Amino acid sequence: MDATDLEYRARTRSGCIPPELVSRLLDRGHVDVVELHAGRGQWFCALAWARLLGEQGRQADALELLAPYLATGWWTAVEAAAQLLEDWGRADEAIEITRVRMEAGHPMALESYTRLLARHDRAEEAFTLLRRHIGKLPLGTLVDVAGAAGRDEEAAALVTARTEHRCTDFPWCCRGIDRDTAFGYLATIRERQGRTDEAIALLRASSTSLLNNREQLAAVLARDGRLDELRAMAATDDSGCAVRQLARVLEEAGEVEGAIAAYRQAGTAVAGTSYSAFELAQLLARHGRGSEAIDVMRGRADIYNGYDWVLHTLAELCLDQGRPEEGLAHLDALAAARGGEEEWDLYWIRLPLIAACDGVDEAVVQARSHPEGTTRYAASHIAELLAGAGRTEEAVAVLEQHSSSNCHDLAGYLIDLGRVEDALAILLQPAPRPPKWAGGLWHEPPF
Repeated sequence: MDATDLEYRARTRSGCIPPELVSRLLDRGHVDVVELHAGRGQWFCALAWARLLGEQGRQADALELLAPYLATGWWTAVEAAAQLLEDWGRADEAIEITRVRMEAGHPMALESYTRLLARHDRAEEAFTLLRRHIGKLPLGTLVDVAGAAGRDEEAAALVTARTEHRCTDFPWCCRGIDRDTAFGYLATIRERQGRTDEAIALLRASSTSLLNNREQLAAVLARDGRLDELRAMAATDDSGCAVRQLARVLEEAGEVEGAIAAYRQAGTAVAGTSYSAFELAQLLARHGRGSEAIDVMRGRADIYNGYDWVLHTLAELCLDQGRPEEGLAHLDALAAARGGEEEWDLYWIRLPLIAACDGVDEAVVQARSHPEGTTRYAASHIAELLAGAGRTEEAVAVLEQHSSSNCHDLAGYLIDLGRVEDALAILLQPAPRPPKWAGGLWHEPPF
């Protein structure tokens, strides 16, 4: 095995059995197939099989299975093995295999190693190590470990130094930790120390320029029960962070009407955003107010006609509410407002609605009549319709016309039909070799 090849196949999902299909094989009872390929360099099979072995009390067999992958030094395998060992209560071994990679210089190992130490009563040791490597990893790791080690004031001093930095060439001049980000970390420490007013002041001072700090400020106000301040923030925060937190708190407290009102009473810049409208629609649907949810998304679709996710949400709400005819009427009206022509990216949204109204055959006929209805990307939507109706053989026939472009979907349906060897023949075609890394700013491959 080779770490570069393993990484390339895992990252590109080429020349391998991807994790969702490994799960499908197991769900369909093809345990022997997963076991066989776990020993043949198929990483996702190996990981799934190792987990099963661990659940059966065969931890030694699981580690023996993973040993060839670990021997390559591939970080993904090391991290997965460490997680298994930790889950099995063998934290010392998890720490040790991570330490080896850290000392070998792997860029991601230091953070995993120190967090492992902190989770297992060695936070002091982890904090001391992180202090020596300050600047080599995100400050968030130092801040988290400091809490477990009881070293918040030392961490605060280190973070405060970053709040005095003025960026000249972000992110290169500060490794991505600009002063506003540092304010967020410092606020985390102060809130943890019970100094909530200081945390809020820090976040207010830096939230105008950094969305993360606005989100953090809204969360702190929610956790501290400062709903009046959260309401005031919701009226002017055009990111929607505050109204989202306010609605969540109210809904969890059983104040559904208050949560709905929070969205509807937010400032125009907030309530008018498509994402806030989506959240309001989901909230209404969760509480049996589907008609209102549809009206909300219809209003957004009228404004943002042609935004696929807005139209998709509207269509799904109509389908979920048992009103597919209404959904089609909405989509037809919106299409007419755009001039009557729809590219496939928008057209396919109506297919489940057509199927619900007139049957799958009619939906397939209309899909194929579209100018893009014979393309590889249309094939996957048509196949999904057929498979959803229990017509998996027909779904396979559609995808086989574009097998190279829809290999994972096709293999999944073949597995459903019990044609496992055919599925594997498609999945395990030799993957193209990863391109040689030319270097540039770094001297190692980009993983």
